[in-house]
Amino acid sequence: MADLAHRRTRARVRVTDAAGRPLAGVPVTAEHVSHAFAFGNIGFDLVPWIGGPSPFAGSAEEPIDAAAAETIAARFLDVFNAVTLPFYWRWYEPEPGRADDARLRATAEWFAARGVTVKGHPLVWHTLTPPWLSALEDAAGDAAVEDAIRARIRAVAGGFAGVVDQWDAINEVVILPVFTAEDNAVTHLARSRGRVKMVRMAFEEARAADPAARLVLNDFDLSPTYEQLIAECLDAGIAIDAIGLQTHMHQGYRGEEQITRILDRFARFGLPLQLTETTLVSGDLMPPDIVDLNDHIVDEWPSTPEGEARQADEIARHYRTVFAHPATESLTYWGMTDAGAWLGAPAGLLRADGSPKPAYDAVRTLVRGEWATPPQHAVTDADGMLVVEGFAGRYRLVTPRASVEIDLPAGQVDAAIREENPA
Repeated sequence: MADLAHRRTRARVRVTDAAGRPLAGVPVTAEHVSHAFAFGNIGFDLVPWIGGPSPFAGSAEEPIDAAAAETIAARFLDVFNAVTLPFYWRWYEPEPGRADDARLRATAEWFAARGVTVKGHPLVWHTLTPPWLSALEDAAGDAAVEDAIRARIRAVAGGFAGVVDQWDAINEVVILPVFTAEDNAVTHLARSRGRVKMVRMAFEEARAADPAARLVLNDFDLSPTYEQLIAECLDAGIAIDAIGLQTHMHQGYRGEEQITRILDRFARFGLPLQLTETTLVSGDLMPPDIVDLNDHIVDEWPSTPEGEARQADEIARHYRTVFAHPATESLTYWGMTDAGAWLGAPAGLLRADGSPKPAYDAVRTLVRGEWATPPQHAVTDADGMLVVEGFAGRYRLVTPRASVEIDLPAGQVDAAIREENPA
């Protein structure tokens, strides 16, 4: 079993009265509420249930049955403490000035109220741009497109400040200026401005709009070209909070050794690593000769018993590998259900009917079982002190006169809680 010392906390907690005097002999129960590590999934399936149906005609969104949604939501909250929500420009603002902000705000607030960290995906991307942006380019050129992108970033990041905690500030920059699958104005702008200037624009506008947000550079291209881009951005003084690494594995699990090598390579930058988009299929694997996963088009892609067993084994191995690596801070699985999975793949942790696959149970066993800290009971010493040990994260400390939730990071830490004056 991997050494997970870097995931654990040892907190010296002092209990005091209202005047700050230490209280001896106070019984305290410490309950592990949530991990510091972000175990995430996409919440795309739940947006129409929480926030209502899309107000725009022609939305790509699928309707969802209320009873099924309640089941999916309950299973989400039972395992995951982070959610990624869709802010794809084409669907978010299909008409200039008409945005899907109220519905997504309601969804983000619903998750946040339940202790879930909310991430928006993405602020800038060349795919799923609105048609009106290309019309603007035709009419007014690159400068008008850049102005529109900057305005979008400010409106979205600023408008959701305090609700959305972090953003994929710009997505898939490595391919951005050479992308040819879909003609779009963002790629045209990248060809004239260059990759680094596009990254700077996204990060600086988002930072100005919401200084408190964590901003992530995210990509599927994990080649040395991505490493070079990161180095160039850091040399240019761009403040990147975390490096996003996509690991869609429709063609088969990459294995512990390859995943570890990838993490080691990107850890050299000294920035936290986020596994932003992970998938493993529970059916037939995509043929290995396909370069662009979007090129795999099938009428049906069913989940199978054999595939579900394989997915469960591989997902447990993948989670163990990522959680064990000291540079990682999050792992987001890209598919709660097969009904909402990318490419129509059987990549969800739940089947299309909402029933759990073995992979869901495997993740839950790790997060809620093996990596959970059982409740601890202690009595403060003469100095009002007790020690709480376990996996880093949020703890609820309960005394006869107080119930307080505090975040206990990894390592040796000091904390304090204050009771009411004893009778």
